[in-house]
Amino acid sequence: MSEIDKMPKKAPFSMQIDLSKFEKATEEEKKQQDVMSESTTFLKDSMRKLFKNPLAVFSIVVLVCIILLIVIAPKVVPYGYSEMLQVNGVRDKTAQNLAPMTYSENELAYMEETGEKLFPHIFGTDELCRDYFIRVVYGTRVSLSVGLFASIIVLIIGVLYGSISGYAGGKTDLIMMRVVDIIYSLPDMLVMILLSVVLKEVMPDMPGVLGKLGSNMIAIFMVFGLLYWVGMARLIRGQILSVKENEYVLAARTIGAKPGRIIRRHILPNCLSVIIITTALQIPSAIFTESFLSFIGLGVQAPMPSLGSLANAARGGLNSYPYKLLFPALMICLIVLALNLLGDGLRDALDPKLRK
Repeated sequence: MSEIDKMPKKAPFSMQIDLSKFEKATEEEKKQQDVMSESTTFLKDSMRKLFKNPLAVFSIVVLVCIILLIVIAPKVVPYGYSEMLQVNGVRDKTAQNLAPMTYSENELAYMEETGEKLFPHIFGTDELCRDYFIRVVYGTRVSLSVGLFASIIVLIIGVLYGSISGYAGGKTDLIMMRVVDIIYSLPDMLVMILLSVVLKEVMPDMPGVLGKLGSNMIAIFMVFGLLYWVGMARLIRGQILSVKENEYVLAARTIGAKPGRIIRRHILPNCLSVIIITTALQIPSAIFTESFLSFIGLGVQAPMPSLGSLANAARGGLNSYPYKLLFPALMICLIVLALNLLGDGLRDALDPKLRK
């Protein structure tokens, strides 16, 4: 045995531990340390499990690519979503309904005369000589923004209402749940049409961003705020009814914590996985609702495009220009599929009951 491997001897009157009473770990015991899992947090462990799911990783890559596209494309493509194509400052009437990656007669003549290369029309043009690619990009931006904003409205109202109802219990819970039942019985489509008509009469010329969105979109947001939060509220109420009976909630009550603090610091963090999963699945539902309403003419006001309104406009020329319907429909499918797969991946990663 070398000098390094020898145990140091304990001094006679020393208070130190006598190392000679201990044995060194064998090689097999050292290997056990490699098998033991390292300490981690709930979020870190959940993200590790999420990124092991190939479908979830695929959905994240698709969503990141779509977000990069709608952010970078308007800075690169020299056309506007409502801008009719012009050559030398004159409207190009020959650029109507161009096929993808083609130029109009005036653009070809201009490039031949000047030798200057114009930016191609990636998805062609529409019937008003507008670049179709940039309209699809802006339509995707509008649809994603509507889905995200609507899900935030549903999240805030649903969590607040469900938390109060579930924690209060008793008659308060009974009354609040009957209100939810009444809201469930309201026809959302009829309410949306009525609100749209009323807003057009009350606020015909709305300034700023509201004017660009139009009364139809404001009606959609109002309906999401009035009707679509009830599912989230019921889910949060059910979670809180089961969580509030735990010992740590009783301990917080015992030391005099207020109900708002108990809900915020002790109950909602234990419902966080359910909240995240439900919100992630609410976004594609809101996008699909907005696209459907835009398809029937109750969505974004022209000339602002959305994927639903682009699909509706392409329906008229389906026999001659079928690709015009393909691009917005494919974008809707990609977004909804990616968000649904991401929601399923988050459910598998965050729900403790589904952990192996």
